[in-house]
Amino acid sequence: MKIVSYNVNGIRAAMNKGFVEWLEKTNPDIIGLQEVKALESQIDSSIFKDLGYEIYWNPAVKKGYSGVAILSKKTPKSIKHGIGLDKYDDEGRILEVEFENFSFLSAYFPSGTTGDLRQNFKYEFLDDIYGYIQDLKKIKPNLILSGDYNICHRPIDIHNPISNKNSSGFLPEERAWMDKFTESGFTDTFRYFNPEPHNYTWWSYRANARTKNLGWRIDYHMATTEMQNLLKRSVILPDAKHSDHCPILLEIAE
Repeated sequence: MKIVSYNVNGIRAAMNKGFVEWLEKTNPDIIGLQEVKALESQIDSSIFKDLGYEIYWNPAVKKGYSGVAILSKKTPKSIKHGIGLDKYDDEGRILEVEFENFSFLSAYFPSGTTGDLRQNFKYEFLDDIYGYIQDLKKIKPNLILSGDYNICHRPIDIHNPISNKNSSGFLPEERAWMDKFTESGFTDTFRYFNPEPHNYTWWSYRANARTKNLGWRIDYHMATTEMQNLLKRSVILPDAKHSDHCPILLEIAE
């Protein structure tokens, strides 16, 4: 089974850049989208249905902002929008689909780059999502939490760790949270298969950063350790250029 996660930075803009054609060619069984920035009614969803996908959407209340979605060729047995906390759910941060053997969540963690107010909001989210996922894991041990975490975990995950040591997304507190999260029973599936440096999932639009590969790895497929024996492959797909992020692919045994 092929599972993709992709921060599209606006689904309508991505569709105008060839996202649908790329999706048809890549043909994942499930794709989690982040930062869709639209209601489902604002796109021609029949395009995805024609490709065999069922569509699940969790937009933000604020128009043109945030929001997550999941397209799946497999019918889930349940769908859950959000985590039951309005301050995050109103921003369309989490969407879960539960299948027979595992649950998949598309997640868009807050960014703290606009200042202290949002950085503090990000820390609150990290605390709350940690508790939520730990509780969920007790009920559903096979979990995949995928999406844009807006955090580089280790120096290998960022092109210049020295100059970015005080940047949101690479702060000591954020990285410590990633330590705590992975140590709680989650596998960073990309690093499980790929120890090499210079692998990134996001690049600034400035200074020709993508061409120079001056990036950050902030998108993850995190799977519970209970699923480790099902992991087959985990790769980054940097040639897909519909966004300032690129998609990430996880293959698991069914």
